[in-house]
Amino acid sequence: MKRVFGVKKEKEPPPSVQDASERINKRGDSVDEKIRKLDAELSRYKEQIKKTRPGPAQEAVKARAMRVLKQKRMYEGQRDMLYNQTFNLDQVSFAAEGIKDAQQTMSALKSANKELKGMMKTVKIQDIDNLQDEMMDLMDVSHEIQETLGRSYNVPDDIDEEDLMGELDALEADMGMETEADGVPSYLQPDKEPDLDAELNLPSAPHAAPAGRSNAQFEDELGLPAVPRASIRG
Repeated sequence: MKRVFGVKKEKEPPPSVQDASERINKRGDSVDEKIRKLDAELSRYKEQIKKTRPGPAQEAVKARAMRVLKQKRMYEGQRDMLYNQTFNLDQVSFAAEGIKDAQQTMSALKSANKELKGMMKTVKIQDIDNLQDEMMDLMDVSHEIQETLGRSYNVPDDIDEEDLMGELDALEADMGMETEADGVPSYLQPDKEPDLDAELNLPSAPHAAPAGRSNAQFEDELGLPAVPRASIRG
């Protein structure tokens, strides 16, 4: 049967954008190579035209140069078309890559959405609110415990604030009336020795006699005239 009807040929897959772009680029490289050869030939003809005198020989060189120039223009037109085709293929490739990126993004978003829905089933807003309320209650209880533990045992509860303010004002007035000696407040100065004679109402000790005063003018401890020393010796 295969010999009679033959074997059905399988359809070849269509070329991809990348394959078509590579093929066109190869054609463009071939055209560029031909244009370079024609440019080199035109340069030789230009030199020959400069060296030859006007006449039939120069006209023949110009005719050959004109033919080469026409070929160059034709190849340049083909190269421009190939460049346009390559540009179009690049645009299609860019769009195809953008669609692939969008598909991957959508797939990732769907997977993340499914996972997020599963996680949200285990977390409820009401449970979070209850947890927050419970934490606030625990913080209030902890604050009350700290205040209770920090309470002083010796301070009475029925202290009159007006009495405290009065004592504070009196203390400030007392400190304002204190005098300073050598920069030291009076309440920091050492206590002075008491005057025992003044406290016992005793006469003070005799002072030294001034110069030019005799012994008869001295007074004893009772305020009476002192006896001269010369009379005591006699």
